[in-house]
Amino acid sequence: MRAKTMGRKLAGTAAIGATVVALAAGTAGAAPAVGATPPNAAALRASIAGLPSDQLTSAVVLVDGVGGRWSGTSGTGDPATGRPVKADGEFRIGSITKVFTATVLLQLAAEHRIDLDGTVQQYLPHTLPDGYPDVTVRQLLNHTSGLPNGLGKFPDDGTPEWFAAHASDSFTPQEVVERVMTGPKQFEPGTAQQYNGVNYFLAGLLVERITGHSYGQEVDARILRPLGLHHTWVPDIDDTALPNPTAHAVLTVTRTDGSTGLADVTRQSPWPWAQGGMISTAPDLDRFLSALLHGELLPPAQQAELFAVPDVPNNQNPSCDIGPTTGRACFSTALMRFSPAPGVEFWGKTGSVPGYTSGLFATRDASRDLVYSFTPTDRRGASSQAQLRVAAAAFDLPTG
Repeated sequence: MRAKTMGRKLAGTAAIGATVVALAAGTAGAAPAVGATPPNAAALRASIAGLPSDQLTSAVVLVDGVGGRWSGTSGTGDPATGRPVKADGEFRIGSITKVFTATVLLQLAAEHRIDLDGTVQQYLPHTLPDGYPDVTVRQLLNHTSGLPNGLGKFPDDGTPEWFAAHASDSFTPQEVVERVMTGPKQFEPGTAQQYNGVNYFLAGLLVERITGHSYGQEVDARILRPLGLHHTWVPDIDDTALPNPTAHAVLTVTRTDGSTGLADVTRQSPWPWAQGGMISTAPDLDRFLSALLHGELLPPAQQAELFAVPDVPNNQNPSCDIGPTTGRACFSTALMRFSPAPGVEFWGKTGSVPGYTSGLFATRDASRDLVYSFTPTDRRGASSQAQLRVAAAAFDLPTG
């Protein structure tokens, strides 16, 4: 379905910054006590109790690991009917999709079907403008490509009212790339890191060019079926449905008569595709992250890429400006490193689309995993404070 108008910002950038800055608050110098200890059920329950209904209508949290498992919900699954939240229901995972995309490309690299140091120009000729500097596959995956930033390229005023009226608008990955590439280069490839969704539209196109199959088919065959992730999928580009949501996504909007109310945006276009269009559940994401970190999906050489953060400056990534690595890159080829203090690291990813803010993080050895999803009524996503409370409870981080 080709849209008449379209304009969501490339999903994920704002959510990442808010989440990681929040996680950093109050943790400097504190080594989290996680691993074999059981999850702190009381702290986790408290972290999602009493949600401000004018900001968040629901929360789903799952903490898992060698010390045990805890799952909980809060809020209302559907403000229109009052139904409860479903702990194992589905939600739109936004930029967490990028982890699936990168995993597929790392598998293709392990099979010698693509070279991470090969170029976009080599694999996708005529996709970038003539004369553009070489951009490698690795630079796409770790956001050091320097490609034009896609923000502001689409007719979107950024308001919840606009999105509520245009939630079903859609366009193809090729359209995204064509529009974004009219902008200026941000920096020379490989010299800095800037989080940019267009990198993963190109990554998805690479998957299709190399395999001859659709991106969704490859994710399904390589990750979803082997791991038994029966409630995770890549929707068709014109499929706006979310069959069994954890909770309905609603945005606070101002009506034409000046009153305010909630607009249901649970049905929306999955146009973010390989960079932000997938649907999943907390149990499925927990299984995926644990399998990834335990080496079930990648051989050792490609597994090492998950933790290979390039030693380059951070260029406009709020999520990287924390702790001892302030001013430096924090994204690897698939994950985001959060290091609030020397010797303390978590690995994972956040994701956001209007109505859903989600995240998954873990210790490097996957001894403790966290998956969460909120339904914020603000189009900008869940507040940093809400995410901090959950992360602090999950990883035994101090909050003051």
